[in-house]
This record gives sequence, C-alpha cells and structure tokens, in this order.
Amino acid sequence: MSTYKLVCPHCHSRMRIRTSEGRHIFLRIAYLQCTTEACGWSVRAEFEMTHELSPSGMPNPEVYLPSAYGDLRKAALPAAAPGYAEE
Repeated sequence: MSTYKLVCPHCHSRMRIRTSEGRHIFLRIAYLQCTTEACGWSVRAEFEMTHELSPSGMPNPEVYLPSAYGDLRKAALPAAAPGYAEE
C-alpha cells in the first residue's frame, strides 16, 4: 500500500493532519502541522478530486468527474509524480 507523505518545506520533517472538514463531495479542507516541535509550522490545505483515472465497479449516478486522458493519465504513474513516496 502506498501513502502520500506530507513534508514540511522548512525543516523537511513529516507533517500531520490535525483536523479536516468536508466542503464538497470532491473537496476536503485540512489543517496540517509540522511534527518537529521546534519548527511548528502549520498550514491550511485543500485536497480536491479532479479527474477519474479508472471507473468505479460500483458507480453512483450522482457522482461525475471528467475522465483523465493522455498526459494527465501518464502523470498519475508513480515514477512521474515528484514527491511521491511509498511506505
């Protein structure tokens, strides 16, 4: 399984999501904080679903995102994603 690691741009330590709230079916607002106490940087972030890479096996007729094609689809491959990390 892979997970996205959020990294503090100041001290390069991991960041944690302190809290988050759903704003829309495709949008979540998150509040993050650096795990290094001496740094303590905190930030608001938005996580948005923008394109469908593969269709659901259990589709909900109320859910629609445009399909990803071409370069956008290729960019989703792990080797092409800068900052992508696996655990």
